[in-house]
Amino acid sequence: MMAGAAEDVRTLFGAAIRAALEAWPALQIAVENGFGGVHTQEKAEWLGGAVEDYFIANVDLALEEIEDFLGELMTTEFDTVVEDGSLPQVSQELQTMFQHFQKGDGAALQEMTSNINQKKCKVTATPLKTAKETGVDEEDVDSVEEMEVKEVTATNDGTTTDVVCPQPQPSDPDPQTIKEEDIVEDGWTIVRRKK
Repeated sequence: MMAGAAEDVRTLFGAAIRAALEAWPALQIAVENGFGGVHTQEKAEWLGGAVEDYFIANVDLALEEIEDFLGELMTTEFDTVVEDGSLPQVSQELQTMFQHFQKGDGAALQEMTSNINQKKCKVTATPLKTAKETGVDEEDVDSVEEMEVKEVTATNDGTTTDVVCPQPQPSDPDPQTIKEEDIVEDGWTIVRRKK
């Protein structure tokens, strides 16, 4: 492989890694909510280069090593423990990208990046609402109503579909609800023992 072609493939490898990380919901949520502190965005940008350098420095990585590395970065840099099952998927995707890089297969890297960008969807975390924010009287908080949760799923062609999922019925007739006075100034919530 010629030096210019090798640099081009390395650039494509870096772009593919960044696309995969930007599409990773766990990282999206951590960045969106500032889990990395005041420099969260800079850490997210740095992460792509760090992962790229990790692959270049360690030629023969096992999938578990990649998972451990990504998990450790998410824990130390974003104070986030990834438990949604996405860590093995992202690790496998990155490992496949690295194999294409090692073969000098820039076309495969471009195709993977393109596919990731087409499938990418914005993920947001929704904060809990207190009784005051939802407009429900605090006396009525104990009443149980049928609620629905709307789930938005992305399809391969980039469109989204709405799926309405019924909320599971609580087994206890007295569900615990966060009341306004339970939230203290610094954002912590007081958890009270049931009586």
